[in-house]
Amino acid sequence: MSLQQVHGKFKVFAGPLAADKTLGKLADDVAAFAKDKAAKSIGVEYLESLKQLVVTLGYRDDEEAYPVEVKTVLMGKHEITADSLHKLEDEMTAASKKIGNVICHELYVTDEHDYLMVFLVRK
Repeated sequence: MSLQQVHGKFKVFAGPLAADKTLGKLADDVAAFAKDKAAKSIGVEYLESLKQLVVTLGYRDDEEAYPVEVKTVLMGKHEITADSLHKLEDEMTAASKKIGNVICHELYVTDEHDYLMVFLVRK
């Protein structure tokens, strides 16, 4: 099986934040769509004015599919300072080590300044 990261097809999902500020049902929707695709990348944008998430999945349909899941991890609140960003980097690394098999990641920030990491993970 080829595991090329290069891709040029995309699927867009949109919906509200879950009560815990994660992707909630959108994570399941992405994984379900990707079950017969070779998922390569994920993008997430939080639209504060609409209280909606827009999630994009990059994929290939000319490679063997593999199961994926989407996991969201709350990183807490961070300021935009060198020290805070170094702490955020350390937290991101620690979270990815716990999750394992990370294909791609994305960071989004809520209107309440909560930082959340989204990991596209190969099962």
